[in-house]
Amino acid sequence: MLLFTKRLLLISETMARRQVKKPAVNSAASLTKKRKIDSTHNSKEESENGRRSVKSKKTDSDTSLKVVNAEDTKPSYSWCRTYPGSTVSLMHPSLKDSSSWTFKCVTWNVNGLRAWIKNGGLNYVLEEQPDVIGLQEIKCQLKDIPNAANLSEFKSYWFPADKPGYAGTGLYSKAAPITVKHGIGIKEHDNEGRTITAEYDKFFLITTYVPNSGRGLVRLKYRTEHWDKAFCEYVKQLDKKKPVIVSGDLNVAHEEIDLKNPDGNHKTAGFTDEERKSFTRFLADADLVDTYRHFYPNRRDAYTFWSTMKNARVSNSGWRLDYFLVSRRFLSHVVDQEFRCGVLGSDHCPVVTYIKL
Repeated sequence: MLLFTKRLLLISETMARRQVKKPAVNSAASLTKKRKIDSTHNSKEESENGRRSVKSKKTDSDTSLKVVNAEDTKPSYSWCRTYPGSTVSLMHPSLKDSSSWTFKCVTWNVNGLRAWIKNGGLNYVLEEQPDVIGLQEIKCQLKDIPNAANLSEFKSYWFPADKPGYAGTGLYSKAAPITVKHGIGIKEHDNEGRTITAEYDKFFLITTYVPNSGRGLVRLKYRTEHWDKAFCEYVKQLDKKKPVIVSGDLNVAHEEIDLKNPDGNHKTAGFTDEERKSFTRFLADADLVDTYRHFYPNRRDAYTFWSTMKNARVSNSGWRLDYFLVSRRFLSHVVDQEFRCGVLGSDHCPVVTYIKL
């Protein structure tokens, strides 16, 4: 009996030792497997973190003013100046001497004020230092205009559309204008916030966002038969008092030279025969001069708008939709005009006009 008891104890101890060793083996196997999993996971995480860091870097660069890298894009419009970081280098050499001009005007369709600010648009304003800059398509109600939009160096004026997220205009002016008028005095047109008029000593400056005829040309009749006629009459009445500068996104490529692909766009908003003829009548009836074509009548590939699709800006497949028109008797005061084609932040670029008073 004693011998049997000893054998049972020996068997129990042996089994106990085996039970202790078995988990140890399993633990080692689990550890090996875990190391393999961790190694794979770490490699994947490093790879993902690498992609994230690239993405993060891209996002960081997007918070500052976006610039076209001429070496990367090799655009065909080499005469356009990019934005390297200083106003002087933006200018044509003949304009670096500010004695040749005394007043700098800018127009820019910003395609959404809040997005434009996030994309560094205000940096451009502070760097360019215009005397006045008109903004179109702010798409922002007064209550939603960011505090950042209030620049200490400029007086600011806003005229939003009644419809949220649509149209609207804005204006920054270093000197307070004599008067500022929102709209043209016709409710049918003014509820879209399309025009701000600033009066200065020697001229009126209008920043305007002309209605787009829309996809399918659904607003073509309104634009050509109502808006164009009313706006022309408004300009003519102002011109009886002082010369007028009309600036902004006029939503028309006047001639075939003013867009990359005229043949394929005769039925596209902005290049229909009706819009172009209406614009020709406007220039004649109000006795206005297209300043850019006055200085550069034959220059091609000179555009201010590029679709965001199909890398249109890189290939310079654009339209000239943004203008400075002036009363003919004021033309002698206009020194030159430049497009800031390399300044991003919108699907349009800034247009700069130099004036000597």
